[in-house]
Amino acid sequence: MNTLGIDIGSLNIKAVALGDDGILGTGIGSPGDDVETGALSVMKSVTAQANIGENNLPLVATGVGAKQVSFVPKQKTITTCLARGIRYLFPSVRLAIDMGAESTTVIKVNERGRLSDWANHDKCASGTGLFLQQMAKLMALSLDDMARLSLQAKTRADITSTCAVFAESEVISHVHRDPPTPKEDIVAGIYLSVVSRIMSLCKRVGIEKDVAVTGGVALNDGLVDILEQELGFKVLRPEAPQTVAALGAAVIARENAEKGIT
Repeated sequence: MNTLGIDIGSLNIKAVALGDDGILGTGIGSPGDDVETGALSVMKSVTAQANIGENNLPLVATGVGAKQVSFVPKQKTITTCLARGIRYLFPSVRLAIDMGAESTTVIKVNERGRLSDWANHDKCASGTGLFLQQMAKLMALSLDDMARLSLQAKTRADITSTCAVFAESEVISHVHRDPPTPKEDIVAGIYLSVVSRIMSLCKRVGIEKDVAVTGGVALNDGLVDILEQELGFKVLRPEAPQTVAALGAAVIARENAEKGIT
């Protein structure tokens, strides 16, 4: 049976086509000016890649924009979809850290791959992908360059503020010191400030191995390296961490279809 899952986030739409033999196709696109048009475009791209028809294809949507798409009959919460998606990829995972554009969510997964607890941080931009983009622009670096620089850091600059605006002021003060703080140390400090908020969420639900990272920020090698140092062990990272919730939605679409739920 072929199914499709769509995760409609604030910055990107992600879709996954799932078949009996595994993942058939994945796609990522922008919502643009019209979320429904953007979702249709990504869906068509994925079904074409998977070489499957899109008519009557079991479909589930998740994400902040799921309710804006009229052609999707079922919506599920992002936490539920993350749990199903990470279970499909890594059955041993008990804790997943989803680092997105506007929020960070930590979910606890039980032995059956079901969501048992969760916590999130979405009240301030600090600790999110948008915050890292803001910091990269401030330092006139690309996100990739930031990640590479952080791996060269000898120490971590002190970036203590939990507010994105105040954190920006701290970064500026490091840049303009005499002598200035090395860029690699500033980046490492920025990452540590993000990781410290992630760790507080992890401790809230309880840290239990195995741990996986998902979301677009999970592609940042420098931040993941510091997260692993703070955890004290390696984490699991999917090849396409941005699409895990969409994969989970596709898994749920299959479960629904098998139960005769439309």
